[in-house]
Amino acid sequence: MLLDPRTWALAHRIDEVLPRLPEEVQPQVSAETHDSAVEVQTGVCSDVAVAIDQIGELRRRLLGTLEALDLRPAVAGTHPFAVWHETAVTGGDRHEFVHGSMRELARREPTFALHVHVGVADPETAIRVSDRIRVHLPVLLALSANSPFWQGRDSGLASARTPLFQAFPRVGIPRAFGDYTSYVETVDLLIRTDAIPEATFLWWDVRPQPALGTVEVRVMDAQTRCEDTAALVALVASLVKLEAEEGFAGAAAIAAREVISENRFLAARDGAEARLIDADLEQRIPLADLVPGLLDACRPHAEDLGCAAELAAVTDLLADPPARRQIEIARDAPSLGRLVERLADRFVE
Repeated sequence: MLLDPRTWALAHRIDEVLPRLPEEVQPQVSAETHDSAVEVQTGVCSDVAVAIDQIGELRRRLLGTLEALDLRPAVAGTHPFAVWHETAVTGGDRHEFVHGSMRELARREPTFALHVHVGVADPETAIRVSDRIRVHLPVLLALSANSPFWQGRDSGLASARTPLFQAFPRVGIPRAFGDYTSYVETVDLLIRTDAIPEATFLWWDVRPQPALGTVEVRVMDAQTRCEDTAALVALVASLVKLEAEEGFAGAAAIAAREVISENRFLAARDGAEARLIDADLEQRIPLADLVPGLLDACRPHAEDLGCAAELAAVTDLLADPPARRQIEIARDAPSLGRLVERLADRFVE
């Protein structure tokens, strides 16, 4: 998020920022739907450590450009006190299409998410992984929840970003497609009928990305600290490999779309304190009891991928959840502006 350091409100100045970035950084930094947001993206990375190094360097380069413009950056799932009538939509064909199709819903408060792409071998593997990883999306959301404040008040949710983004169409948990042909037929119908111009306008929590050869996991809140991003990226990469090679998620859990959707809500509401429904056991299990078994299953795959250390740090997100950190800072701060200042201070820690 782009910030005015005098007020710590959002700064609607993306058009000033992009031309001022160093030329070598510009391909990895882009505008988003709202002109107070900037998207930073790594290149193709061989492992998690390389990705996080790139993120850290991009953050440092962005900070230098913004300071020259008397701006500051910060990362969280939402800006704690932004309100919809102070937001503006970015120019450009894609963003104008979003506003044209969404009308005033496109001007809701901006939200900020962490998207992780993992390369897979072929289309059928992509669909198999996407179908299976749906079961794990609530766990990823609960661990990443980093947006407790909305419109200047404690929302009571660990991830207020999740229901805010739900205002958009084509979001949430997709159905299980079963095979690539079924996915193509579904998406192609939407494109042929001009409902969407192309497949990236499907804003599902997980989606195949045929143009890149990846499975893209999109359910998580953006993380203030790079080390938390590293833990979540390691978990996503390990889960993709686990489901591609072993098929860890059970058939009943994959088929229980209503259970997955309810778990998504519970994860957004309660974050690390969530008790999620186990479709096989037919009972709710605390997240703290679910995660160790999932990490045990992922650990051999993380070792193969060279991210075992980052995967182990997932337990830190349970012990010290990002949403709770924001609430504790705000409790002792004179205003939410001070919280935003603290978020900005941690941008390059």
